[in-house]
Amino acid sequence: QVQIVESGGDLVQPGGSLRLSCVASGIDSSIYTMGWYRQAPGKQRELVARMTSTGSANYADSVKGRFAISRDNAKNTVFLQMNSLKPEDTAVYYCNAQRSIVVYYWGQGTQVTVSS
Repeated sequence: QVQIVESGGDLVQPGGSLRLSCVASGIDSSIYTMGWYRQAPGKQRELVARMTSTGSANYADSVKGRFAISRDNAKNTVFLQMNSLKPEDTAVYYCNAQRSIVVYYWGQGTQVTVSS
């Protein structure tokens, strides 16, 4: 059984930092593209950052220079380091593991709230 479990969401002040973690079980995540998406209230889910199995990363323009994705394949884990957080970063953050267009898995999400 495949499980994708996110953690690390929290309430943080503007300008603060958070590190999200995503642990995948039941798959060899080293051969998957791992990504972070987010969904704010009333908005569509959007890509934040993703990293291919070969380590190539890409980011949404809104987070470039502030967020960094990394992965530890030995631990089937992917991280999202978020710095200089803004209120508009408030959303539920979801982890995604994708092998192909038809083989992918989602986690349940973790809430990030940026507010003073």
